[in-house]
Amino acid sequence: MEKTKLNDELLNNVDEGVLGEITKLDKLKTGAYNIRKNGQGIERKVTENVNIVTKTDKPGIDIYVKENSKFEIVHIPVIITESGLTDVVYNDFYIGKNANVFIVAGCGIHNDHHKDSQHDGIHRFFLEEGAKVKYVEKHYGEGEGTGKRILNPVTEVYLKKGSSLEMESVQIKGVDSTVRETKGVLEEGANFVVTEKIMTHGEQFAKTIFNVELNGNDSSAHVTSRSVAADNSKQYFISKIYGNAKCFSHSECDAIIQDNAIVAAAPEVIANNIDANLIHEAAIGKIAGEQITKLMTLGLSEQEAEQEIINGFLR
Repeated sequence: MEKTKLNDELLNNVDEGVLGEITKLDKLKTGAYNIRKNGQGIERKVTENVNIVTKTDKPGIDIYVKENSKFEIVHIPVIITESGLTDVVYNDFYIGKNANVFIVAGCGIHNDHHKDSQHDGIHRFFLEEGAKVKYVEKHYGEGEGTGKRILNPVTEVYLKKGSSLEMESVQIKGVDSTVRETKGVLEEGANFVVTEKIMTHGEQFAKTIFNVELNGNDSSAHVTSRSVAADNSKQYFISKIYGNAKCFSHSECDAIIQDNAIVAAAPEVIANNIDANLIHEAAIGKIAGEQITKLMTLGLSEQEAEQEIINGFLR
């Protein structure tokens, strides 16, 4: 495959492979986008309703979506192929009143050497009244090196009256260590939906921290975490949801544990208002034997049956 030139940078086969794991390449340049490679922006496109501006005080960008914009698409992928690099980026999203936007982010790391490679992405979302955002964030690691692939995403969401944000966070594979922090502050009638999917194996470590404040009447939050921990990996799930008004929330943590893995879940709800309706659930267990047996009767091996169950669980 030929190398593709992007603003004096070369996007080679490795780059394209990593990008393809965290976003659909044929959709990447649909709408506005900003591509970041090894700590530097290499290409950008803005549209009539979406502007992207480089920060002047620290690494990162500001993304502005005009009010009343409909069905806008923004891609902001990050790739790291330089071993030993620690990349920290601060991205702020300002979503105008009644706007509707689909945002795709995420980071892929390719590390073939012995030094650790790390990306810490701090994303803040400021939604005006009635704004709607669908936010998809994918994380992926690969490479033959002994250096770790480390990803520490931080997401802060500030929702004004009647706005909503749906967040889908996926850790595909190959990430050695991750601490994922998500914070939400909701005003009247705002809605925050989070779906997280994580798979760990080997000696990998994953920690998730959710902290949501329901400050407005009729605000709501739905948090769902599904994970699979295999081999000697470790996972920790911590969530705190504060009901400070007449509100509703539901948090759910479901995990499949295999081999010698460790999974710990600590969901917590704090009601500071008599009309707060807060629910939490947590379930951790191995794959049921009858599920495997049923699939094996259809001609699958035990290993194939387990994989089918896991694929369905994380779908």
